[in-house]
Amino acid sequence: METNQIVSAPLAANPLNPPKPPKPAGFFASIRKDLDSVVERDPAARSRLEVLLVYSGLHAIWAHRITHWLWMHNLKFAGRWLSQVTRNLTGVEIHPGATIGPGFFIDHGMGVVIGETAEIGTDVTIYHGVTLGGTSLEKGKRHPTIGDRVVIGTGAKVLGAITIGDDSRIGANAVVVKSVPANSVVVGVPGQIVQRSQPHHLGDMPDLNHTSLPDVVGLSLKQLLERVDALETRLDGHALAGEHVHAPKENNWAGEDFSI
Repeated sequence: METNQIVSAPLAANPLNPPKPPKPAGFFASIRKDLDSVVERDPAARSRLEVLLVYSGLHAIWAHRITHWLWMHNLKFAGRWLSQVTRNLTGVEIHPGATIGPGFFIDHGMGVVIGETAEIGTDVTIYHGVTLGGTSLEKGKRHPTIGDRVVIGTGAKVLGAITIGDDSRIGANAVVVKSVPANSVVVGVPGQIVQRSQPHHLGDMPDLNHTSLPDVVGLSLKQLLERVDALETRLDGHALAGEHVHAPKENNWAGEDFSI
């Protein structure tokens, strides 16, 4: 007897935990889950009717569900044409060849670009200005694979045939060019991978805490400067005089070092 129940596969042994392909879902089931995802993740959403009528990111996703069906049924020109019409109406460009799982949410929408071979898992959230782009002229897989429950911040660029593991968070304006293990936070240019101290799992509330982004380069520089000052003090009994950058105090950089 047929059943629509989906059994989750065990996590991959690979430390990168490559995301599983989006689970199949009926067209109307995907539409309903997309609507639910907006209500769940956007505090500004006051009613389902408002979301239904005015959310351009949601309209772009629904249009993609149609263009992807056309693309997969060898109606490629029709799919491309409709995707361009959608782009002009919503400001979101999604290639009809991209594979997108249920519960996808594009907040604000404008300026999002998703390439042909991109694969996006379940319950993914991205913000405006995000690019899932390719880095090769070769045919075949050249765009990212995004795992389940990933959040990609404003202006971030995820480039190439790389994998972003489940439950990861990409910081605003980060440029990600290498694969990211599951439960990671990525910040900076190029993106620096930081392992979460408090892992995020299936069933947790969506992780939209965009202010919790470590400054790995700044922290490393601060610690290095503090170490240099300590070594100078041990060597000469006092820190060497002269103009050089000093470690920040209370997270503020100040002094004559910058001649501002």
